[in-house]
Amino acid sequence: MLGLSRRDFLTLLFVLVLVAAAPILMNPFPEGSKFAQFNAGYPDLMQRFVIFGIFAVGFNILFGLTGYLSFGHAAFLGAGSYAGVWMLKLLTINVIPAIVVSTLVAGVFALIIGFISLRRSGIYFSILTLAFAQMSFALAASVLTPITGGETGLQTALNDPRILDGAASGTGNIPAPALFGLEMGHSWQVKMGDWLWTFNVGYYLSALVLLVAFYISIRIFRSPFGMMLKAVKSNNQRLSYTGISPRPYTLAAFVISGMYAGLAGGLMVSMDPLAGAERMQWTASGEVVLMTILGGVGTLIGPVLGAGLIKYFENIFSKINDNLLHQWFAFMPDGLEDFMVTIIHPFVGKGWHLTLGLMFMLVVIFLPGGLIGGLSSLYNRVFRRSKAH
Repeated sequence: MLGLSRRDFLTLLFVLVLVAAAPILMNPFPEGSKFAQFNAGYPDLMQRFVIFGIFAVGFNILFGLTGYLSFGHAAFLGAGSYAGVWMLKLLTINVIPAIVVSTLVAGVFALIIGFISLRRSGIYFSILTLAFAQMSFALAASVLTPITGGETGLQTALNDPRILDGAASGTGNIPAPALFGLEMGHSWQVKMGDWLWTFNVGYYLSALVLLVAFYISIRIFRSPFGMMLKAVKSNNQRLSYTGISPRPYTLAAFVISGMYAGLAGGLMVSMDPLAGAERMQWTASGEVVLMTILGGVGTLIGPVLGAGLIKYFENIFSKINDNLLHQWFAFMPDGLEDFMVTIIHPFVGKGWHLTLGLMFMLVVIFLPGGLIGGLSSLYNRVFRRSKAH
């Protein structure tokens, strides 16, 4: 069905159910409970889950299939973001042109950088992509200030031309990004008992784009083109001996991966029309590498899970402070309560990166195939044991 094998179709169906029910699944604790801090069903975080999932899926097409590790993919995320904001300023507040143009601009940018960087491989390729990303960051932060807004960033304004739909909203405020009149920030809430679930227009638009992007990635993975990319990863030199040049294939993969990053950037500004140079920093590129490795390099659904996991830790664990910890351990004697808070304090709040680092270290040591690789290995062991008995 849809040109997919039964297994791939079930994977796509699983992702469909997951993203459709995510606002409910990510709010497992009642409002007002002491564990409500761990709920992640609010619109801004849900949007980040799927948008960075798209970013990671695209990066996996390059890294997972060809083995080429790029440390500069944030450049395409930033380029797409800037292009998207300019479309919202110049053309229309409708998000469709912003998303489309962001993807195309990032693709052209990736073509230029990939054409140069892919003359080298291995660590030299990685360093080249990192250099291009840092140059892009420097240009966006200072030299190209009239285009990018410099350090303050680029955002929509009330006096923007918006030649297709007018300069301002009917209320005299800066109009919010919308899809044919339906604002991305529009939400509706459903309350059942002590549970409160929020459903957001922007999230479901991003989720729909994620499903399409995920479907395309499956087709790429299973196509003859995908097989050639796997051959590049397996033995690049041997492929060259057959008379086939791997460079056109790796360049195509690089451009497709860059377009995925631009698509994510376009969706980001469609949800919040602001683009800053920090999206091009090396830390943003390193983040997508972590997402892909945590989830499982070369797997289909792994990068999506990795993106969700990292964004969850970033937004939830970073908000846990000492006051909340004292509330959790208030049932303990004072000395033991203070001891538990002291032990946990370095791993939450501003120190959440320490938790992420430990988690990444454990995955690399004990689950070299990432979360999906570990789950697959566990399933195979259990299945073999049950079959043996």
